[in-house]
Amino acid sequence: MNRQAQAVVLLLLGGAVIRASLTDLYLNYVKEGLRPFLVAAGILLVVAAIMTLWYELRPARPAPVPAGGAPDSPGLEGHDAPGYDGHGDDDGHGHHEPRVGWLLILPVLGLLLVAPPALGSYAAGQAGTALSSQQQPSDYPPLPEGDPVRVGVLDYASRALFDKGTSIGDRRVLITGFVAKGPDGQPILARIVLSCCAADGRPVKLGLTGNVPAGLADDTWVEVTGRYSDRVAPDPVNDAEIPYLDVESWKQVPTPKRQYE
Repeated sequence: MNRQAQAVVLLLLGGAVIRASLTDLYLNYVKEGLRPFLVAAGILLVVAAIMTLWYELRPARPAPVPAGGAPDSPGLEGHDAPGYDGHGDDDGHGHHEPRVGWLLILPVLGLLLVAPPALGSYAAGQAGTALSSQQQPSDYPPLPEGDPVRVGVLDYASRALFDKGTSIGDRRVLITGFVAKGPDGQPILARIVLSCCAADGRPVKLGLTGNVPAGLADDTWVEVTGRYSDRVAPDPVNDAEIPYLDVESWKQVPTPKRQYE
């Protein structure tokens, strides 16, 4: 891969990053607040690629004329020139950049042609729940006004585990998440939580009792209304505790734009 090919790959990569950042596609990979940094990184890649192409394609400068105004002395060209070591560019052993550089085209094709979906039920089944009751308990403020009050999966699970539902009381909560298989094969509600990007995504899981959603495929998004349940169950992946929600009603909803918490 020569410099011109490297610049083209860099240009495509920067363009793919900008395209993903200016649409909702980037939300499948990183948190929402990182969009400005992605746009800036994409612009820098494009600028670097353009500058490299300009440098490589600019006209060659004419050779300098010696002080006497005469061209190079005859008889000193080619093999007779000073400093010639017998290893010219045409000796059959041309220099090549590492071919592994072409692998840079793979993330470009991934972003432009086969954009992977956000993490879902499969990732939730392979990783243990991100919360553990062994963490230090925290004091939680009262829930906002409303009946039911909308809370996140992480917020409810944290309150249910760390202060045993004290800050929830008998309030009704409204939670949105995707369906996945639980430890006993029954449906659970889950949501992937990111610290930075999809590479560090961890699932937060809620067991369901009462009017449990039935007949739904994994990764189906639902909105459930229910109350705090003191029931917990161990996660078979990492033995952490999974809190439960006593479901009163539920409905299927479209996949949200922001799938991560």
